[in-house]
Amino acid sequence: MPKHRKSAALEEKISILPDTPGVYTYYDSEGTVIYVGKAKNLKRRVSSYFNRTHQSVRTNLLVRAIADMSYIVVPTEQDALNLEASMIKTYQPRYNVLLKDDKSYPWIVVTNEPYPRVFMTRERVRDGSKYYGPYADTGSARATLDLIRHLYHIRSCRHLITPDYIARSKGRLCLDYHLKRCLGPCCGLVSQADYMAEIEKVKTILKGDTSELLHHLRSEMDALSMELRFEEAQDIKTQYELISRYRAKSVIVSQTVTDVDVFGLYEDESDVYINYMRVHSGAVVRSVTLEYRRRLDEPPAQMLAYAMTEVAETLGVEYDEVIVSEVPDVEMPGVRFTVPQRGDKAKLLDVSQRNARQHHIDKLKTREKRDPAARTDRILERIKSDFHLSELPRWIECFDNSNIQGTNPVASCVVFRDARPSKKDYRHFNIRTVEGPDDFASMKEVLTRRYTRLQAEGNGLPQLIVVDGGKGQLSSAVEALDEMGLRGTIAVVGIAKRLEEIYFPGDSIPLYIDKNSETLRVVQALRDEAHRFGITHHRNRRSKSQTVSELDGIKGVGERTRTALLTHFKSLKRLREADINSIAEVVGPSKASIIFSALHHDD
Repeated sequence: MPKHRKSAALEEKISILPDTPGVYTYYDSEGTVIYVGKAKNLKRRVSSYFNRTHQSVRTNLLVRAIADMSYIVVPTEQDALNLEASMIKTYQPRYNVLLKDDKSYPWIVVTNEPYPRVFMTRERVRDGSKYYGPYADTGSARATLDLIRHLYHIRSCRHLITPDYIARSKGRLCLDYHLKRCLGPCCGLVSQADYMAEIEKVKTILKGDTSELLHHLRSEMDALSMELRFEEAQDIKTQYELISRYRAKSVIVSQTVTDVDVFGLYEDESDVYINYMRVHSGAVVRSVTLEYRRRLDEPPAQMLAYAMTEVAETLGVEYDEVIVSEVPDVEMPGVRFTVPQRGDKAKLLDVSQRNARQHHIDKLKTREKRDPAARTDRILERIKSDFHLSELPRWIECFDNSNIQGTNPVASCVVFRDARPSKKDYRHFNIRTVEGPDDFASMKEVLTRRYTRLQAEGNGLPQLIVVDGGKGQLSSAVEALDEMGLRGTIAVVGIAKRLEEIYFPGDSIPLYIDKNSETLRVVQALRDEAHRFGITHHRNRRSKSQTVSELDGIKGVGERTRTALLTHFKSLKRLREADINSIAEVVGPSKASIIFSALHHDD
């Protein structure tokens, strides 16, 4: 089917979208929001609009009207759903199905009464009650309610229970009390303090702390299984899975954080990215990311001050409460700064910081698409800096030894050029001078052979050698380079397998590189590729030696005869099972008699 046409700028934006949950916004040529959507995978969902003609005429009209787009990344699909709903209500885009009121999704309410009730509702009333949600569907909300009522003795009746109501003995104990599902507050059988203690436990679960609830369910499920009550255990398992799936409380729609401004910061060596989010009525309604190039190594507090001033001037924002990772280096009378450590505000700050980091990633992707060599140079510059090299390591070699119980010792050499595998340059080495499983001596032999030959051929030398192993293998490599006079020409490091420590010659203390560092990823790729390449060669060599060993010892049977036999019979096992006439058809009766006798000498 034909694809919809889009501008080069829009196509570039779509090409660098992340594979994460989020909400995307489409704008027309005048900058008006025309559609808001949620996605479990932003890249896949947005791309689907443009790679085919849609059956819906309305969708085709929408795609033709799209001139630009933006997006906000969030931690979960549930958060994307909540943010989508709030943004649709705020912008009322032309192509969205508009939400007329708050009845779109179910909530769980804890009423503002002396003895509160807990129930599901689609209607929110501003009477001081606490609302939790919204939930993606009624099934998860009902499951949560059922479990709360199973765990805690909360009343289900609709009476307005007050001290006066109890004093006048208006209540009558219902079936829930006799089934031990209610504490009987209507008849004064529980104090208000004890009842509120139960309610506080309910609120803790509704806020997202479901660990106690899940632990209880797991115990009950196991107990029912032990009693062979499998149908009941399955019901509990269903509830357990529902709560596990929807236990994460939304960080996008909040009942406790209503109107605030959030500044999240992400920085690399030279640039600072600051995301500004406006939260109105408990929902994110605006997200903008600013980019700064450091000049004088300014601290984060000063960069936040720059961003707050710019946002206030350009967007006309008047601050009241501002959520930040640290207090900005600026005086703003009447502005309250909050540096949250936990709770909804901390989660909102985390979302803002995610978007600042994503903006940084998008910039890198855009730059690399326009100039593919830029990514390579950036990675090589990072490796050069981390390993204190004198030049970019455009040619890197990695060595690994392979042997199993000392048999068929081999070594592998893999080559990366410009941080990518150059498989045509890979080499295998069969260890010649070392007896037994001596990795240190094997490493020295292989490096000596490799670089003696490279020097003789005059094909140049690598800038960096990576040795798979710790201090012992590294010392052997250094010794080999010293003897060849290459110690100051080629840099060498060792990578230990256990904790990914990087060892440098003459330094007993290893370097621990950031797990997310591109340097570590390249070194790990080198090590893993050398290991794979070496193991494959070792297995092939061991298999070959085991296959031909019996034929090797037969007098008068040479390489051509062995090859002919194994080509015809496919394996040594089939050759043994063949009769002498079948063998004679391949090698003639004279050699067939010799081979048959040798293979069946035990018989």
